[in-house]
Amino acid sequence: MLQPGDPAPLFSLPDADMDRFHLDSLQGRKKLVLYFYPKDDTPGCTLEALEFTDLQPEFEALGAEIIGISRDNCVSHGAFRDKHGINVRLLADTEGEVCQAYGVWQERERQGEKRCGIVRSTFLIDQAGVIRQALYDVKPKGHATQLLELLREL
Repeated sequence: MLQPGDPAPLFSLPDADMDRFHLDSLQGRKKLVLYFYPKDDTPGCTLEALEFTDLQPEFEALGAEIIGISRDNCVSHGAFRDKHGINVRLLADTEGEVCQAYGVWQERERQGEKRCGIVRSTFLIDQAGVIRQALYDVKPKGHATQLLELLREL
């Protein structure tokens, strides 16, 4: 798993509108709140995305962009965004390569059955591309507020 002080693994992924986002495009310009979530349009993931959307102006005032990543495809992201009025940019990691690079694709046990899936996780990345916070297995409720406080401390 990644730790504070590690360089953020670089990536390029499409968003809900099929425009590509390149992590290195923010270097030297903005901080990044990069959050990984299990699945579009599920209760916890919707709550988390809406909380980030509500606080987005405060994140932007601190010079940070917010990006969510799941293994859902671009069409799913677009439907999720439009249904709930989400303003956060959502990226599609359908192959799971970025999830693996960030250590969020893990085996979990649920109801006695072991399966691999995304562990809800968030990374604060500074303008130099260095991870300043690496939070694994977070709870969605209140998480955006927690990240805003951590960002203010940077």
